[in-house]
Amino acid sequence: MAAAKKKILLNAFNMNCIGHINHGLWTHPRDTSTRYNTIEYWTELAQLLERGLFDGLFIADIVGVYDVYQNSVDVTLKESIQLPVNDPLLLVSAMAAVTKNLGFGLTANLTYEPPYLFARRMSTLDHLSRGRVGWNIVTGYLDSAAKAMGLREQVEHDRRYDQAEEYLEVLYKLWEGSWENGAVLNDREQRIYANPEKVHKVEHKGEFYQVEGYHLCEPSPQRTPVLFQAGSSDRGLIFAGRHAECVFISGQNKPSTKVQVDKVRASAVEAGRNPEDIRVFMGLNVIVGATEEAAWAKHAEYLSYASAEAGVAHFSASTGIDFAQYEIDEPIQYVKSNAIQSATKNLQNNDWTRRKLLDQHALGGRYITVVGSPEQVANELEAWIAETGLDGFNLTRIVTPESYVDFIELVIPELQRRGSYKTAYDGGTLREKLFHAGPQLPEQHSGSSYRHQKLREQARSHI
Repeated sequence: MAAAKKKILLNAFNMNCIGHINHGLWTHPRDTSTRYNTIEYWTELAQLLERGLFDGLFIADIVGVYDVYQNSVDVTLKESIQLPVNDPLLLVSAMAAVTKNLGFGLTANLTYEPPYLFARRMSTLDHLSRGRVGWNIVTGYLDSAAKAMGLREQVEHDRRYDQAEEYLEVLYKLWEGSWENGAVLNDREQRIYANPEKVHKVEHKGEFYQVEGYHLCEPSPQRTPVLFQAGSSDRGLIFAGRHAECVFISGQNKPSTKVQVDKVRASAVEAGRNPEDIRVFMGLNVIVGATEEAAWAKHAEYLSYASAEAGVAHFSASTGIDFAQYEIDEPIQYVKSNAIQSATKNLQNNDWTRRKLLDQHALGGRYITVVGSPEQVANELEAWIAETGLDGFNLTRIVTPESYVDFIELVIPELQRRGSYKTAYDGGTLREKLFHAGPQLPEQHSGSSYRHQKLREQARSHI
């Protein structure tokens, strides 16, 4: 009997802005991304994705602006390169109200928000969505953000992870340890809503944070939201092994992507977890047509609206290097910066030029693009999963909502026919859907050690 095929996981990759990954496409006549600041744009998108049985909507975010290219924000503003950008967390209540199963992966920068208030915001959303939220943990990388928030410069890369480690410790204490299971009685006759003996003050005195107080929310369905993370530096991998449940990577070819996936799984083992305790997603563009010819015609059409320069301007901010200072065929010199280390890694051979970058960003971004008929796209997606160990993809929008409509109508039925994609949602929270286990952090996850029951048992064992 043949083994069941691995089911591909799928997030829609989006941002509460106009230009996200594939820049310039906002000018396409069928693109609706300039409606990003309306409720209907997001509720209609959520309903569309749920119709396609997407696992989640992964919403990116930044604090700060892209001002490295030409040492200005001119191109950023003209092409709306993630500016203007609105808060992603405020979208969830509306989208959760019109869906029942779609998850929401929300990017929030921990550097500029106290953990005590952030814990309440996420618990609130977990309650309102009935356990369908995840948090993409980021520490920021833009000097413009640091200056806007009152710092002279961005905190050093590895030091940001030190701060993130302590931030997570505070959150685990609040989410997992402040309210015990069974603390909420909701007993009208006895006039006891919560049992005081089972609600505990968090006391944390660390290097970065001093917190003394009770978590303001009763336990939500997941307690701790599903934890996403995207750092692939050495320090980022250590952090992922300890904390991440889903890791988002950017691959350029199958062999190098397999190396990345293997490193992520090894980091989990190093932290005392199982390699499959982390789901790994890769960013991907898909352009599909009823036939191969139709798909390539659509690709050519999209190219005519894309802005390669805007894509390079975005990449300048990611690397901290102003590519505009180089002549078109002048070799770009690698410079170690405090920006995204994985973004600068490919520049270390010093064999890149501005022309080569413009070619790479022809579609406005640098993600891999799969073009073809439904059968060809399905073949390629299955090959990526089989040859790299990936669990799924963060599917970008090129023209919105057209990119998602095409994928749902053409690719998903083909994947379902092959047994590579679900035909219905499983019940439960986002964590239950992704891992087919319980709604809360598993025992082998470091965050579970902060549960109050565990702390009491540890204390008794030392008596």
